[in-house]
Amino acid sequence: MSYSLDFSAVYDRLPELLFACLGTVGLATAGMLLATVIGIAGVVARRSRFKALRWVVIAFVELIRNTPFLVQIFFIFFALPQMGIRLNPTVTAVIALALNGGAYAIEIIRGGVDAISKGQVEAGLALGLHRAQIFRHIILKPALRTVYPSLTSQFIMLTLTTSVCTSIAAYELTSVAQKIESDTFRSFEVYFSITVLYLIISALMMGVFALISRLSFNYPVK
Repeated sequence: MSYSLDFSAVYDRLPELLFACLGTVGLATAGMLLATVIGIAGVVARRSRFKALRWVVIAFVELIRNTPFLVQIFFIFFALPQMGIRLNPTVTAVIALALNGGAYAIEIIRGGVDAISKGQVEAGLALGLHRAQIFRHIILKPALRTVYPSLTSQFIMLTLTTSVCTSIAAYELTSVAQKIESDTFRSFEVYFSITVLYLIISALMMGVFALISRLSFNYPVK
């Protein structure tokens, strides 16, 4: 059985695909920003003197890291409405991405924080710095510099994970591709094209992260 390639269907709907790329980048960016906040807050809570708070963070990390992202997003979108909490697909996608990315960010950032020697902290105390100043200037920034490559790699994975959000009809690249494929029946052409688009998005993300590293940490990321 022969199959004739015809990318005209994809070319005709290219503006839709390109606009959907913005949807994917928007979901990923919002998820990454919130995941970073969750990661830093989680590390602070993990270092808290309150044992119960530390255990809450540990339980959250284990829950998220040991369950599929698809189940997590289904729980937020389909299960929470049973408790009166209804969210639209876009908000659900951002929350799910933030929680998933945040759990991994906590562990990544914690590894960087744990690598900071106690001597540096003691030096900060000797200089009369408050604990908040010590955490911000002596612990957090060097830790982020150390783990930056790992953190950005995780965020690239988070960007690709946005494709799962098509399962709740969130607006992103894969959901638009599925609609075009169902309209045109050109499966190979459509999915080959979005494969290329995902590669381009990932490459652009890596370029942005490399620029941020040079501007913020003077630390080149390859």
